[in-house]
Amino acid sequence: MSIDYKAQAQALTDMLVERRRDFHRHPELAFEEVRTAGIVASELSELGLEVQTGVGKTGVVGILEGDTDGPTVLVRADMDALPIVEDTNADYASTVDGKMHACGHDGHTAIALGVAKIFAENRTQLAGRIKFVFQPAEEIVAGARAMVDDGVLDTLRPDVTLGLHLWNTMPLGVLGVADGPVMAGGSNFTITIEGKGSHAALPQASADPVVTAAQLILALQTIVSRNVDPMETAVLSVTMLKGSDAHNIIPERVELKGTFRTFTKEVSDYVGQRMREISESLCAAMGCKAKVDIRHGTIPTINHPEVAARVRERFAPIVGEANLKVDERTMGSEDVAYFMDDIPGMFFFVGSANDDKGLNYGHHHPRFDFDEAALPLAVELLASAVGSYVITE
Repeated sequence: MSIDYKAQAQALTDMLVERRRDFHRHPELAFEEVRTAGIVASELSELGLEVQTGVGKTGVVGILEGDTDGPTVLVRADMDALPIVEDTNADYASTVDGKMHACGHDGHTAIALGVAKIFAENRTQLAGRIKFVFQPAEEIVAGARAMVDDGVLDTLRPDVTLGLHLWNTMPLGVLGVADGPVMAGGSNFTITIEGKGSHAALPQASADPVVTAAQLILALQTIVSRNVDPMETAVLSVTMLKGSDAHNIIPERVELKGTFRTFTKEVSDYVGQRMREISESLCAAMGCKAKVDIRHGTIPTINHPEVAARVRERFAPIVGEANLKVDERTMGSEDVAYFMDDIPGMFFFVGSANDDKGLNYGHHHPRFDFDEAALPLAVELLASAVGSYVITE
């Protein structure tokens, strides 16, 4: 007997909204998700799953075993909030000063719990197993690696990884389901320019790192516009500059910070190489020295074409072929990539904006909120995708 995912997801609507709002009222930052993880672990245990806690510090893993053998499907949801003061005036607004769920992770956690409930109640049809991974610390791109380091992929290694993101850049009912890279790998950099300080009235006595920094910021933009192949994609942004604390001092050093994003390791390596070459040569020409420190935070999130095709086939009857966007990509980063690095997977976007309700602020905005009608739809979608691998019909 096939599972009516739509009917079962709709029946969970009240629970999904209630659970999501509870998480929203009580946001927890990266590696602080103790309350959230406790609720998740308790609900999974009540559903009869084998539960592990403390995976990657505050992560939770729940294993749902079927009656017969089959593939292992990893379902991932992130749990952490952001250090943002909420400005939504919602009845369920954050009760914790300076913290809010401004990216939809409260919804992701509720959705994954809803999917777990559907399959727990249809366990006799399950061939294989589902590995529910509730991940901490996505916002600082550290939680996935922490869970991987704790062996989450070693025991019962998944055959496929599935995950989703509520997406306020698309309206409710539209899905982002592209093949290949859908989210960029992200790297942060710090460039320290060492010069010679002096009184601001005597610039001839200095090797001015501020003027050097100004030229370097402009020169770094040529990496994307003149070095990276136009058929490839990269973004490089200098976002911080720190020099003197006084009006009349040319400082000894200036520090630049920023980020760059790419869809491939090759482009990432090349951008890093050109950053070092340009920084060192330009600073030397200005009588300064440059030290370039690059920290790679995430790798690109890449959808496997066979998995993506299978998932799109399931989604088309649910939202209509016209609502499947096969070109939706973003230079934003997501550490779900570490679960998909050498395991075929699909990470899809679920449109959650509603202009008529004013629910259209972007992610990480103090007024971010989404249309909660996306919750049962997302459960139906994710459950249908999972079921295509593990449900015998």
